Amino acid sequence: MGLLSLGTPLPWKEVQKYADHVREHGIEQFLHIWKNTKDERGNSLLWGDEVEYMVVSYDHENKSALLSLRQAEILTALEENEKRQRKIEDELGVGSGQRIPTFHPEYGRYMLEATPGQPYTASLEDLLNVERNMNRRREIAKEHMLPHEIPVTLTSFPRLGAPGQFTDPYYAPIGNASRSFFLPDELINPHARFPTLTANIRERRGSKVAMNVPIFKDKNTPSPFIDPTVPYDRNLYPEDANARQGAALPDHIYMDSMGFGMGCCCLQITFQATDIDEARRLYDQLAPLGPIFLALTAASPAWRGYLSDQDCRWNVIAGSVDDRTEEERGGRPLKNQRFVIPKSRYDSIDYYISQSRECRPEYNDLDLVMDDKLKKKLTDAGVDDKLANHYAHLFIRDPIVVFSELVDQDDTTSSDHFENIQSTNWQTMRFKPPPPGTNIGWRVEFRSMEIQITDFENAAFAIFIVLLTRAILSFKLNFYIPISKVDRNMQVAHRRDAVINEKFYFRKDIFAPLYHSHDVQSNGSETASEDASVSLYSSDANASTDSIVNKTVKPVEEEYDMFTIDEIINGRKPKPTSNGPLSDVEDEMNEFPGLVRLVQDYLDSMSVDVETRCTLNAYMDLISKRASGELYTAARWIREFIRGHPKYQFDSVVGSEVNYDLVRTVEQLTLGNEWNGAGESLLGGMSGARYRSS
Repeated sequence: MGLLSLGTPLPWKEVQKYADHVREHGIEQFLHIWKNTKDERGNSLLWGDEVEYMVVSYDHENKSALLSLRQAEILTALEENEKRQRKIEDELGVGSGQRIPTFHPEYGRYMLEATPGQPYTASLEDLLNVERNMNRRREIAKEHMLPHEIPVTLTSFPRLGAPGQFTDPYYAPIGNASRSFFLPDELINPHARFPTLTANIRERRGSKVAMNVPIFKDKNTPSPFIDPTVPYDRNLYPEDANARQGAALPDHIYMDSMGFGMGCCCLQITFQATDIDEARRLYDQLAPLGPIFLALTAASPAWRGYLSDQDCRWNVIAGSVDDRTEEERGGRPLKNQRFVIPKSRYDSIDYYISQSRECRPEYNDLDLVMDDKLKKKLTDAGVDDKLANHYAHLFIRDPIVVFSELVDQDDTTSSDHFENIQSTNWQTMRFKPPPPGTNIGWRVEFRSMEIQITDFENAAFAIFIVLLTRAILSFKLNFYIPISKVDRNMQVAHRRDAVINEKFYFRKDIFAPLYHSHDVQSNGSETASEDASVSLYSSDANASTDSIVNKTVKPVEEEYDMFTIDEIINGRKPKPTSNGPLSDVEDEMNEFPGLVRLVQDYLDSMSVDVETRCTLNAYMDLISKRASGELYTAARWIREFIRGHPKYQFDSVVGSEVNYDLVRTVEQLTLGNEWNGAGESLLGGMSGARYRSS
């Protein structure tokens, strides 16, 4: 959950005074890191995952599942246990793959985050340990909870903010930090950073945050749907007028607090690259995959006690931390602010940063808002234009939380001001410089995926992304499409059942020879230069590329097409043309192999024993079946479970007993039960794979 500093947080009026100071010193801190590490080479592949849990408290007598607010007590017990176990591990010389996991606080007082005790390596042995490690994290967490509490991996809690009690214990939603109609401040992690972050976002924005998710129109849902649970007449705070003034939209589920977004759970993967250039390449190549894996892991169809007509969390979180003023959102002419900013600080990336030749300028097709003064500072220090643009864009934002004790820092040894801005740009990808004074390398973080219900599923997606990064680098894959198309894909990914019903922009020829816009011959025709770095796809990663000759450079618009997620993941055959059948060469070049095949071919290039391959194939089988629609996404499964419950009235309302039975069933699935029963549409046929991998 970003930077957790200790100290006295300043109120927003005081933070404003230090905004330029934090930005300027943040860039100075980055420059010290960059100068010290930009030439480092040869870091080994290390990676790790972050799994987030909700702690649920059962009230079996009343058939109610509530969010337990005992995060602090549970974390204290977990930390004490970790210290004891670390001492034993050190004495025994326990290897990295077996180290006890680490638990961390999150925004919600009902949330836990868990990571491996040490990063994984690139070894196949470590890949096979991922699910076991996730199993162990869940078991350790459960051991430090009360008998009626369980850790669950749900992206959004269906009744968070619904009328009545949804937390244990109950608190009234009257807190001063969020001033929410629906969520009490006691739900927020009490560490000073979190309530201050909540209050300062609201104060900077000049109103409460406002998220409106379309209601799922079931057969008994009123139309138009005007939410009867919104207390329009409340006048406890000035911001209570927001809803009356139009913040709450008809036919939508209205949410007004940071907790609705930052109270969601997700699955994030961080990779250490061999050097800064490889990290920049991975950042770019994974960016177009963000929306695809958002749709593929869709797991959040219910909000504030209602079924919604979307499947994903991303736009809710984006709205929940949207601190832009009305001027910055374009609602009024600029007077007191510096920029009109098109997006929330939690959104998809705006700019590719690799200097590799395949990154054509045309792909960066958004009007990038930048701080010109900070860009000049970066370029004057020797930073190239692309990386300077990246940070000059991130640093248009104000710091939200500043601790009085940390205003003045040693820029040669600290990165707190840099991380203050960097860590509150919550984008689909994050480019992470090495922390000063460590042996950690340049890293990238893949952030779009929703958490899955079982450890088997979470391990499958984590392992698949890791193997896909290896295929990207080994086969020199090229996934570039214009950033504007990635943005459009992010919007489409939210739609109900997007994984089976929608099409997404995706690159057609991911093995294209690399070229640059300056590879133009004297006669004016654009061709790929003979010395361009090229890669012809083959199951042999070292296949010769001598047969590739100069190739006409296509307009960017001809490089991508509309694909279903099934086609992206499982491949598609070439389309027939009006000019007759394709030649064998044309047929091969127009065929899209699918990401699963790419990973399979990467594994073919390695020495993998049969048992390991079977386990890895089980993970890929899950992803393949999710993409084809043979198995449901978690979002579809949750929606169908709710609609099939005998107490559901087909009015879009998720009642307390319906939610209770949903969580009970989710618990059974995490224990390996009901995969071919209540969870058959989600995990049917996977039970054998689960036991083999675990």
